[in-house]
Amino acid sequence: MSGLNAGLTTIHEDDIAKHLAVAQGLVTRVIVLDPGDGASGTALAGTGRRFVSTVSTTSVRRTREVELEKTIRAVKPGDPLLSPQAHTLLYRARRGAQVALAIGEVFARQSDLESLQARNLSAPLQGADAERFKALLSASAYVAAFSFCAYMLAMLAGESEPVEDGREPDYLFDTPQDALKSLVAGLDEALAGAPDELAQVARARAFLRDAVEGLISRKARFTGLASFENVHIRIDQDDFSLDGFDVAPGAKRKPLVMTFKKPEEIVGNHIAKYQGMKLAKMLMAYDFDRQMNPFVELGGFLFTFIGDGMPGTGKTILIQMIAGLLNDYCQVAGYAFHYENFGVDQISSYQGKSGQNCKQFVNNVTNPRAIGFGTIDDVDQVTAKRSDDRASAGQHEVTAVLMESFAGASTVVRGNATFGMFSNYPENVDDALRQRAGARWLVDGPQTEADYIDIFALLIGKNHKIPLGDHQLYANQEIKRAVTTSYAEHSRPKEDGLVAVWDRYEKTRGPIKSLADVGAYLHEIKLAEPRFTGRAIKNITDAVKMRAMDVELPDDWFATPGAFLHRSYDEKKAMIEELRGPITMEMILQEVNRYADSEFRYADKSDDAAIAEIIRREKQRERAIGGIEALKREGKW
Repeated sequence: MSGLNAGLTTIHEDDIAKHLAVAQGLVTRVIVLDPGDGASGTALAGTGRRFVSTVSTTSVRRTREVELEKTIRAVKPGDPLLSPQAHTLLYRARRGAQVALAIGEVFARQSDLESLQARNLSAPLQGADAERFKALLSASAYVAAFSFCAYMLAMLAGESEPVEDGREPDYLFDTPQDALKSLVAGLDEALAGAPDELAQVARARAFLRDAVEGLISRKARFTGLASFENVHIRIDQDDFSLDGFDVAPGAKRKPLVMTFKKPEEIVGNHIAKYQGMKLAKMLMAYDFDRQMNPFVELGGFLFTFIGDGMPGTGKTILIQMIAGLLNDYCQVAGYAFHYENFGVDQISSYQGKSGQNCKQFVNNVTNPRAIGFGTIDDVDQVTAKRSDDRASAGQHEVTAVLMESFAGASTVVRGNATFGMFSNYPENVDDALRQRAGARWLVDGPQTEADYIDIFALLIGKNHKIPLGDHQLYANQEIKRAVTTSYAEHSRPKEDGLVAVWDRYEKTRGPIKSLADVGAYLHEIKLAEPRFTGRAIKNITDAVKMRAMDVELPDDWFATPGAFLHRSYDEKKAMIEELRGPITMEMILQEVNRYADSEFRYADKSDDAAIAEIIRREKQRERAIGGIEALKREGKW
């Protein structure tokens, strides 16, 4: 078993196989105490409820035999063989018990439990040691119960149907075996009387989902679980991962269904398109064994970015292009790919639920066993400025979760996932959240005459014989040429506020030639725009490093798995390092101006919006005064 602090713990087959006899016993026959809840088996006519006696019978606890294998077989009583679905259910229950006991041992090794167990064998523990031993044994039982449910939920394909009269198991947390007994007994009860195999699987999944929720609600009762929160457990044979208690694992991911766009189908947006293509290749350099990406180590990895532009300029197409490229690359490499959008439909009226939904979204995308791409489309509607008291509590929760997830104290950037925020009105996004976006992509759509000819020719299709005229189709979209032109445009600032700072600096100090000059220019920008903080400088330097790493990873690296994708981490890193170029002053100035332009643009837009609102209110006030005067004249005021 690999080291526990290495981030990933791989449980080998030997550690699982030694629990086979115990697991077989659990699914064959166990004796449990009946919870004795006083519920009668008699259903009340016309209702979905059962008769409950008014006399307490909870103290009368009888034992009962649980034979899970017999219960599963009962679905086809005349057939000596199990059907494939029934066999899978029984096998996964047995294998789940083995895995749960093996994970319980990982927890014992990681905490003091193993040493306390050894001491308890030679002489019963006394006092504080006995208390700690009991507490840790209960915690290991909790870990085993959670692992059993997580494993079975991940392994049983199908939907969870709501089950009538489904109830939580009578959890026992004395030892890991007791915990598993109580879950097997609950599972047996849920499966009893199922009409067919599909219903059995649906009932099993529904029971396991309820059991996980029940376990999570009880987590605070146990001591010593904190160390397990950060453990990533991997069982390669089953392609199963357990990442602490972060996520109650659900169904295996469904295949991604969306309309993918090819880069050549996007007209304009040269820098955004180019960086999107580079970002897709960058993500694919992630190494699953090391759980790290060479680009994170070498600099230039883009964890978060914000794309802004007017409606209809192509933000959605850009998302479809990046997701399409990643999906294709992952299919070549045989990697799991997870795309998810966080939208307004996940804002809940229940307090805390929106924040939970958002954290779940972040966890799904950053899962270290997959390549992830998360988008927050119309981020200005989903989040809220902290000063905005008209926004819902849910929007404020989402803002807080995203800020913590994108650059909080606990944020770990492995290089397997990236997040894109997109908005038509980025000035409405909270300043602190916006500054957590490492890159700014201006999605301004087609700009030149050639762009408009290209986009019209592309969208009109080929069902015509109208001549193209004097134009070389898509010549302007040739990415290298277009990007060089787009970057060169940022050698001087564009926004009026920044142009004034640039001109003033050049008049007083001359052209920028050294790092000290760059620092002085950045300070001048800070004086003009107070929101230009240390984080802005970090984002600019990251963008410069990304430009230095502005390496066009060759397409043939991604054509076959062996060329690059399946190589070792060190080989990938060496291959990328060979392509790296130097940082130049031209690059630095272009990135400073690109970033500062966007901050001034947002500030100006924000000010313009505020001014427009004041003008609108003043016009309404004048009309109201006129109306009041008229009412006074008529004696109605």
